[in-house]
Amino acid sequence: MDIIVENIVEEVDNRTTTEPLEYPMSTLEAIVTAIALGIIIVSTIFGNILVIMSVFTYRPLRNVQNMFIVSLAVADITVAVLVMPLNLVYTIMAQWTFGLPVCKMWLTCDVLCCTASILNLSAIALDRYWAIHDPINYACKRTLKRVLLMIAGVWIVSMIISAPPLIGWNDWPEEFTEDTPCMLTEERGYVIYSASGSFYIPLFIMTVVYIKIFEAAKHRIRVKAKAAANLAAMRKSPDTASSTIPLKSIQTEISTIAVTDDSSSSSTHKISDDKNDASTSKDAEAVEENNCATNGTEKPEATAPRGRTLVPDGNPRLTATVRHYMREKQKICLLKERRAARVLGIVMGVFVLCWLPFFLMYVILPFCENCYVSNRLVNFITWLGYVNSALNPVIYTVFNMDFRRAFGNILCRKR
Repeated sequence: MDIIVENIVEEVDNRTTTEPLEYPMSTLEAIVTAIALGIIIVSTIFGNILVIMSVFTYRPLRNVQNMFIVSLAVADITVAVLVMPLNLVYTIMAQWTFGLPVCKMWLTCDVLCCTASILNLSAIALDRYWAIHDPINYACKRTLKRVLLMIAGVWIVSMIISAPPLIGWNDWPEEFTEDTPCMLTEERGYVIYSASGSFYIPLFIMTVVYIKIFEAAKHRIRVKAKAAANLAAMRKSPDTASSTIPLKSIQTEISTIAVTDDSSSSSTHKISDDKNDASTSKDAEAVEENNCATNGTEKPEATAPRGRTLVPDGNPRLTATVRHYMREKQKICLLKERRAARVLGIVMGVFVLCWLPFFLMYVILPFCENCYVSNRLVNFITWLGYVNSALNPVIYTVFNMDFRRAFGNILCRKR
């Protein structure tokens, strides 16, 4: 009798650790879940369609580098159309009723589309780094052909990562019933392979690249601030009070400063910054105040801003003008440096917050036989990763004036 009881207890314990029983969703929970996940699906499709329409219909956004944004939006739309709806049904019904072939294709699309979304983020990061690290040369290299080749490479690599389970690198059951779960393969070799290519290598690339972008931003901003401070100090120095600083050099310096006395000139220059590189607006605006240094096609004019009359050295009016511009430029430099830190923090923070929990779970569970994660928690972590596709249109466009205007034109178009 004792042996029988012991065997029963052992069997129950094993069942608890490997196949725990979970209560199905109540009607209220199912309705709330369907509404919440439905909102995520609709907002993902809507937001990314807006991004694509903005790039192709709003003239300031029609540039080569924004093709990366379009590719990212296409990847996120495929996640919302091919992956999320079936996951929503599966989450609500708590069983897979579509058969093994559909299960295999759905899981393959899941890996393919999510990987393409993540790799597009990496491509955008690399494009930003090259544009900031070597702006003049990269402006010549950044052709439509080069960008399209990079985008094609992103999708080809995504296919290479997602395809192996279809050709046998999997642990899927040969017999599939309605009670068989439709889940990603837990074949350990493939788990390491796919997790590395889909997340950990792109995460490493993005981390290194964004650190370099931020360091470059700080360096350029501080160099400009130091140059402005040196010129202002030179104007105040008694040793140079009686000497003459060439008027042309002062005019050139002033012409590269973003702030003028009137607010309209300031806003006009801000708009030209946004138009310079819409896809890289968040960090490019924080790094480069003058678009001449970014695209390498324009040269600063050696004339004073419109409405400003410069007079020879020694005139109090000129001295006050130079000092005013220097002070304003220093303020802008500090603001841009703080903005660079904040924006890059948001980009990396949102990406890591959305995808790191999933890929930790994805890698750990196949190697931990006694680990157990409830289906509800698995669904939550999975959908947290999907949410990144809904947030991408926000975090990659909300800081850009041209995208905001394009969205406004599309949504508020006068009939």
